[in-house]
Amino acid sequence: MDYDLIVVGGGPAGMLGAATAAANGLKVVLLEKNEKLGKKLFITGKGRCNFTNNGDTDDFLNNIVTNKKFLYSAFKSFSNYQLIALLESLGLKTKVERGNRVFPESDKSSDVIKALHKYLQLNNVEIRLNTEVKELLVRDHQITGVSLNSKQISAEKVLIATGGMSYRQTGSTGDGYRMAQQLGHSIVEPKPALVPLVTGEKWVKDLQGLTLKNVTVKIINKKAKAEQFGEMIFTHFGVSGPIILSISSFLKENFASPVKLRIDLKPALSDEQLDDRLQRDFNKFTGKHLKNSLDDLLPQKMIPVILELSGVDMHKQVNQISKIERGLLAHTLKNLPLTVTGTRPLNEAIITSGGINVKEINPSTLESKIIKGLYFAGEVIDVDALTGGYNLQIAFSTGYLSGSSSAND
Repeated sequence: MDYDLIVVGGGPAGMLGAATAAANGLKVVLLEKNEKLGKKLFITGKGRCNFTNNGDTDDFLNNIVTNKKFLYSAFKSFSNYQLIALLESLGLKTKVERGNRVFPESDKSSDVIKALHKYLQLNNVEIRLNTEVKELLVRDHQITGVSLNSKQISAEKVLIATGGMSYRQTGSTGDGYRMAQQLGHSIVEPKPALVPLVTGEKWVKDLQGLTLKNVTVKIINKKAKAEQFGEMIFTHFGVSGPIILSISSFLKENFASPVKLRIDLKPALSDEQLDDRLQRDFNKFTGKHLKNSLDDLLPQKMIPVILELSGVDMHKQVNQISKIERGLLAHTLKNLPLTVTGTRPLNEAIITSGGINVKEINPSTLESKIIKGLYFAGEVIDVDALTGGYNLQIAFSTGYLSGSSSAND
């Protein structure tokens, strides 16, 4: 055999898997089809790289959307705290921001990649760039190596860490799905997760570029229930931003028909408190038209939209507004309706939902139940989570578990 372990894919899961296996005594080669390692990791979080979360185990499990039980062993084997400690030992300074999100102190994803590259070098992992694997080699249900364009490389074990199908320009083109399927694995249909939403309302385009902070978005749907608080943005096609991306992960099964969302623009205020607030503002702007009396409450761009949806005459003077009309305004502010007609394409999604069926992978080792010596890690598996560093921790934890398992099995 040329190597003990071949790792296919140089993202976070592949890099940590390769280094972990090598640290446990295996002769490891890491094959990456791009010209550099960590190409998708480089653009994560707009280049800032929110690489994990500082929350506890319950926080993590509450933010896993798909197959959380499957990940118990991976998180137990390599936690977020172990990841932070490892990267700091490799020279990366870290910081914790809102929502327990952990970033490199420098705000540079390249520093995370440098630390992982250093770890690979310290453990003598051979790295081959611009090297694309075409297929996996198997004999009698046992992995024997991989086939490249012009030659074969032999190994007792292979770890597939090729990622999903979003951001295809970074090399995530579904190679791992194809190779696993050829060996008998079933693939849960890849769909976009953490993806901007397309909406049907015409007024949304009028708000293009407007960011809303401290709002709540709720799904009004029998099949999916979710609510998110935070920041969102209106776009030319619909809505995006952190809470919209998270909401999208709960909608992936529900696009057979349009889905209704409700935006609460003032979640900190009860109906009574909001009515009091409206009365205070109307007293302040006595004698003015309604359309000129909401500047303290709403962004300028939003005022005509809210007034039109509420049905209250924007040209009326505020001192002529009735209690019923105030109620209509308040109801619209607390229940701004949006109709989701679809998502942006999979390639624009932050991550892929779907992938290799977890029923065919041993959760304690991440070894295939179909092919001996074949392991999986990262986004290629049918697991996904909300924003906040959770998806990258899945990559690191599954990378570590698969790498250590390959050395110990």
